[in-house]
This record gives sequence, C-alpha cells and structure tokens, in this order.
Amino acid sequence: MSDGKEYAQIEGVVTAVVFRNRESGYAVLRVKADDGEVTAVGCMPDVAAGERVKLKGEWTAHRTYGQQFKAELFERGAPEGTDGIYQYLASGALKHVGAATARLLVDKFGADTLKVIENEPEKLLTVRGVSRAKAREMSGQLRRQAGLRRLVEFLAEYGIKPGVAIRLYGEMGDKALDSVRENPYIMTSEQYGANFPEADGMALGLGFGDDCPQRVEAAVLFELTHNLQNGHTFIPRGKLAEATDRLIGVGYGAAETAIDVMSETGDIVNETVAGEDACYLPHMYEAEEYVARRVSELAGDIAPGGTRADIERVIDDIEREQGITYAPEQRRAVELAGACGIMALTGGPGTGKTTCVRGILALFDALGLKTALCAPTGRAAKRMSEMCSRDALTIHRLLGAGLSENGAHVFAHDETDPIKADAVIADEASMIDITLMRALLAAVPRRGRVVIVGDADQLPSVGPGSVLSDILRSGAAPSVLLTEIFRQAAESDIIKNAHMINRGELPDLDGQRSDFFFIRRATPERVNETVVQLCGERLPRGMGIDPAQIQVLAPTRRRESGVEKLNEQLRETLNPPGRGIKEKKYGNFLFREGDRVMQTRNNYDIMLYGYDGQARGRGVFNGDVGRVQTIDAKRETLTVDYEDRMATYSFDQLNELEPAFAMTVHKSQGSEYRAVVMAITRGASPTLLTRRVLYTAVTRARELFIAVGDPQAFAAMVRNDRRLGRYSGLRARLLLLNTSS
Repeated sequence: MSDGKEYAQIEGVVTAVVFRNRESGYAVLRVKADDGEVTAVGCMPDVAAGERVKLKGEWTAHRTYGQQFKAELFERGAPEGTDGIYQYLASGALKHVGAATARLLVDKFGADTLKVIENEPEKLLTVRGVSRAKAREMSGQLRRQAGLRRLVEFLAEYGIKPGVAIRLYGEMGDKALDSVRENPYIMTSEQYGANFPEADGMALGLGFGDDCPQRVEAAVLFELTHNLQNGHTFIPRGKLAEATDRLIGVGYGAAETAIDVMSETGDIVNETVAGEDACYLPHMYEAEEYVARRVSELAGDIAPGGTRADIERVIDDIEREQGITYAPEQRRAVELAGACGIMALTGGPGTGKTTCVRGILALFDALGLKTALCAPTGRAAKRMSEMCSRDALTIHRLLGAGLSENGAHVFAHDETDPIKADAVIADEASMIDITLMRALLAAVPRRGRVVIVGDADQLPSVGPGSVLSDILRSGAAPSVLLTEIFRQAAESDIIKNAHMINRGELPDLDGQRSDFFFIRRATPERVNETVVQLCGERLPRGMGIDPAQIQVLAPTRRRESGVEKLNEQLRETLNPPGRGIKEKKYGNFLFREGDRVMQTRNNYDIMLYGYDGQARGRGVFNGDVGRVQTIDAKRETLTVDYEDRMATYSFDQLNELEPAFAMTVHKSQGSEYRAVVMAITRGASPTLLTRRVLYTAVTRARELFIAVGDPQAFAAMVRNDRRLGRYSGLRARLLLLNTSS
C-alpha cells in the first residue's frame, strides 16, 4: 500500500446491510467470511447484500458488539449465481426494486439479469410492472454503481480512500476514472479531498515524471491552498516558488515557469498589490476584489432616511424611550448608521458597543427598515439575540448555506436573490474572513445598509484575510472607535485588566479582586489539578456556577496543560463513566454520552431535528458547541444536541467533532461565558503566548475570570505583542478605490 500501513484482510459475501449513509458512503455490513460471519464498518459506497467483498483494514473491539472489522479500503465483485443476484436486488440495491420485482427479473433472465439491466434495459419491458422510465432508471443506477466500483478499486490500489472516489464520481460521473488517470493531481482540489502526497504517490506510480508540468503546478496550488490556513489571501511570487521547490525539489526556475503558465491559463492570478508580486487562487482574488468594490460602493451611498436633523430628532426620541444619554462617540455611531451605506463600529469591552447596536437597531426600526442581525458563530448570534431582544442568526444561516449537486459550498442568497432585509448588523466582525464577507456583502440588497461591529484588538479570523482591520485601516468606510469605559463597566476588574493587557500593562495579580483572579501553580500537573477542582467543586459549590457555564481555555492544544490533556481530565470529573453511559473511541478522542463537544469544520449538509422529530434546518458550522446525547453502537451513530437542534453523525464523520470541556482561545472567539478558567504555563510557542491571545481570553468572561499557572508566563504574554503578519491585499485595494473616487 502507498501509505506503508500494514492492513488485515477479510474476504466474503455481504449478507446484510445494517446501516448505510448514502451521502458519505459509510456502511455497517454483515459479511460471511471463511471463518464465520463478521461485522464490518467503514466507507463502502453502494455495497449491497449478495456482493462479494475484499476488505483491508484493522480489527477493533467494541464494548457492546465485540470484534468489528474497520475497513479502510475495499474491493467488490458482482453477486454470484441467481441466488446471489436475487439477494442483491431484493436488498434494495436499486431504488424501486423490491423482493417481488427481483424474483420476476431473476426468473426471467437468470444469471444474465445484471448484464441485461445495465446494457439492455429495453428487455426489462417484458417483465410485469417495469415501465420504460423504470427500466431506464434501473439501468442508470446499475451503471453508476459499476462506474463507482471501478473508480473505488482503482484508487484503492494506491491507498486512496473511497470517500475521494464518491466525490469524484459525483462531479464527473463515468469520466472520473479517465480524468484521474490523465492527471491524478485533480484529486487535490478542495471538493475532492485527497491530499497532495496521496495524489503525488499515485502520479509517480503511474509513471509521471518528477518535474512534469502537472506535478509542479499541483505543488503550486497545494502551497497556495495550504497557506489559506495561515490566514494569507495571497503569497508573494518569490516565496511561492521557494516553497514549491522545497516541497518537491524541482528547482526555483521550474516553479517560476509553472507560475507563469498557470497565470496565463487562469489557474492562479498574479498581479502587483500592496507592493508585492502577489499570487492568488482565483476564488481568493475574486473575493478580495469583490469586497473592496462592494465596500467602496456602499460607502459612497447616501442612505435615504431624512435629513440629518430628522435623524437627530429620532435619536433624541430613542434616548428618551430607552432612558439613556449617549456619549458623543456613541451618538456619532448611531448618526453614521442612519446616514451611510456602510459603517464600522469598534471598541474594547465596556465601551458601549452593545448600547450603540441597540440604538442603531431602534433607529432602523424608526426609519421603517427591516434589519437582519447576524454573527459568525452560533454562540455569538445567541448573545446578540439576547442583548437586542431580537432574533439573530449565524451568517451562514442568514445566507442559506448549503451544498450544490456537485458538493460545492453555495449560498442561497446572493446578488440575484438578496436577503429580505434593508439593513444588516454583523457582530464579532473580527472573526469574518474574506470569503464569508464576500458572501455577506453579495447578499445585501444594492441600496442596503451594512453595520459591522467588532473588536479589532482581538485575534483575527481563523480563515484567510484581515477584513475588519483592513477596512478600519483603509478609512474606506466611515468608522467609530469607542474608547470611553463607562462607570458600571469600570467597576469590573475583568474590563479594567483587559484594557491594561491591551495597552501592554501588567495587572496586579496579587490584589483583591471582584471578578478577576490569578492562582499561582508551579507545575503543569498542579495547574491541571486546580483547573479540574475549580470546575468540578469550588466554583459550583462556592459560587453557584454550574459547570456548564464554565469554559476552560488554554493557548495551546498540546503540552501537559494543553487542551487535549485538560479535556481528558475534565471529562473524568464532569462526566465520569457509568453504567449504561455509552462511549465511542475515535482517533485520539473518546466521546461519551453527556460530553461537551465542538464542530470543527463547516458541514452544510447535515440535517437538524427538534426533540419532536421535526426538521429544524440544515448545517452545523465550525465552532458550534453541543452535548453528546446518544451513541447508538448498533447503527454506528452519535447524536449531538446543539441547544434543542439535534444532529446525527455516522461514526465515520466523527473527525468533525472534538471534546470541548476545554478549548483553545482561538476556538472561543465570538463566545461569551459566565466564567472562564484559563491554564497558563511556560513552554508553548511564542506565537501562542501573546498579548492578543490573553486579551481575547479575558474578554470571553462575563462574570468571572480565573487564570491558573505561572505568573511569569502571564507577564510574558502581556509583553509579547507579536502579531503574525498576513498577506492581504484588501486594504491596498480599498485605498486605491478610495483615491480614484
């Protein structure tokens, strides 16, 4: 095998399909092998009873159902003999063919039944109950299965998992196999999901040269795609050529030649921006260009709604109704929202952003505008809804995120079908990356209004770009920076210390606090022990804070006081094993009924259901947090409760989940918790022990923040204002458009 892994192997006939997910290909099979009947699980698309299969994988021990065979790769053969063909058709392998029709077909055509269905469907019309339309459909289904089977088996020879074949065949149909043979590197595109080493191994095995154009161009695309994870929308040409050479060793010149060719063919975009010879993936370039153009257009709009005097009178009315008096900058923010097509509102904790948002919403209501409230994550949207007493949605739900027929991510709302709202207020805008901002602005009506709200000093988006920062620094859209800390907020040590940290000043870690505490612990073991005690005993008993309202944060995933270790220890205290409580081990993680878990990637297609079984929408998104409600070992499924919306995962989808009793500070963005407990120890990378990480962590706490660990590590984070630069051309594009207008 190309991955070098040793596999066990079984071979036999499928006797039953216990469970099947047609979209992912995941199945639970009963297989009659030489040494008896076994249960096999894994991605095995369209397998049906009666087929002969050869499976490669490993044996696993299940607590309830004993030994199971986890298939990584598989080969399949057509059903043998009339009994096997009947069993195959009667099992539901073809839609609309049940046991009765299967018997009629086999009695009529015998051992040639499958050949007739696939190649001579017109003969099926002689069988009672088979119409011309049904015959065509049966033939098409069987041809699809045969084509997918050939593709799966071909890829399996090179150790490539069946999931890649499913996506390839879904997009290309019968052309997929020839396309992959002609250029294995097409599999590395995001929609197909093979990684570069897998495709590279296949290509070299098929005789492609080390320096062939397909290989070098695929390496260029891999480097551009990989660096999206580092936040870059583009890579400078020279750095891209160097990275490509390091990856496959073809020389700087060969990489540059590939970049030239790909620029000509449109596979990448190469142009000078922000003083750099920039290379973009086409969709990144388009997103950045679109956002710059749309922000410039909206900034040039004079929003209808009356004269400035009219707006000021409305604001006076709002102040009387809400019983408040806006500070000068707050009032300016509300006025700008009433007069401009787009504006940005930023400021740290306690500076009155929430008051401004409520005022802007009231102003839009008074002007007769329908306003949509949104935020990047479910928790941020829920908090926005609570503070505004109005429904708020995630941006993905507002835009109708989903999958196209070929599996690409799409939004229901765009320029051709904008959202049914006159204005949009988007909170936690520091988390919005360039592609999501492009989608949001595309869905806003042409003369709509947009208000983006966020704290520019928090960590940037996980995805590519520095959208909020670029818009603010460009001056292309009107903006208001709130700096005054209001009296009630100033009484909070959380807020005072957050601002001190942001200025690079070290808070007094030993003073008496109302809501901000530091507990010194010398070793990682003592840090973890104290964190677990705080969450399991001291805070629930001493302060009446439910463990569900406490979030543990750490700067790093690994190391002794990292998220992975903390999750293991917190689970054993907060959700210990017990009789009747089911568990599932998957990869490095153990999932247990009652566990707090987090979705780690966007899944646009998973269905959500209420407790009543009624459909409640579609899609679970990166950062959504829920609780494991049930683990069904027989059906190989796990169900997560996302605050009254239930999502069911097949076991092969558990790579989308991870435990969330503890999480990284990056993953906590957009959320707010009653209490935050943060583990801080020395030894992690300086890129993680930064002022921005600490500031973001502190501002996640609403009532209580407790840091546990090394005071020198805390002080080092305050001093370390290191910010990893991101290659982004948005600010330069906005400045250029602003100058030209």
